[in-house]
Amino acid sequence: MMKKLDVMVFDIQDVGARFYTYISTLHYVMEACAQAKKQLIVLDRPNPNGDYVDGPVLDKKFTSFVGMHPVPIVHGMTIGEYAKMINGEKWLKDGVQCNLTVITMKNWNHTVQYVLPIKPSPNLPTKESISLYPSLCLFEGTSYSLGRGTEKPFECVGKPDITIGDYYFTPKSIKGVAENPPFLNKKCRGFLLTSYAQTIMPYNKKINLDWLIELYNNDVNKDKFFTAFFNKLAGNDLLQQQIKDGVSAEQIRQTWEPELTAFKKKRKRYMLYPDVDGVKDN
Repeated sequence: MMKKLDVMVFDIQDVGARFYTYISTLHYVMEACAQAKKQLIVLDRPNPNGDYVDGPVLDKKFTSFVGMHPVPIVHGMTIGEYAKMINGEKWLKDGVQCNLTVITMKNWNHTVQYVLPIKPSPNLPTKESISLYPSLCLFEGTSYSLGRGTEKPFECVGKPDITIGDYYFTPKSIKGVAENPPFLNKKCRGFLLTSYAQTIMPYNKKINLDWLIELYNNDVNKDKFFTAFFNKLAGNDLLQQQIKDGVSAEQIRQTWEPELTAFKKKRKRYMLYPDVDGVKDN
């Protein structure tokens, strides 16, 4: 008779952004395994945004399913490294720890530009949309469309009533992808950012705030630009206020630095592969 093994296997492709909820699912799987005294085996996968760390670190007052841990928007960790951090920092309920095993990858490190062979979710179908996602997802907390219901989801941004931008798109209902997208069947004006993802982002790895700032400054309905969801995505209520106050992108980025520096130091304890600086700490 075969012995029953109390093991759970986690094998999901993450894209390296705090608000991409696969890491929130990972948290609850780890918590359930800890409570049920089951071993969790994480089959590690490349992080396509794993070669940089950027964005504001989550203020715990804004904890939600789109931001469960005090990490920046771009955490620069694989799903296995992130699981080790959840365990090591005792972020699970009541500080419990999961019996965790990470099956590591061969021939990968954080400098490798990896293109996912299968789209991780319906609205991230291309390497460009995945690269743009950490910057553009903040628009999910605004009155703008990100191209859901088009051939370019997360590669464009716009809405019907703006007067800037040279790209036009009309969201349609697409079964299983975007059945009721924002501005359904309405012509939107805005910007296509595919070429930026192809030519600039590979060499300038950071969250782009310029699009948020420019569209806010040119919006005729500024009081309706942000929705209640924005602060959950940002992980604080400061970023919204900074944009309203006219703070420049560079000045905003400077306010992130102290917590980013502390996070990067903490992150090194959980790395399983050589980082962008060639260092693997364990």
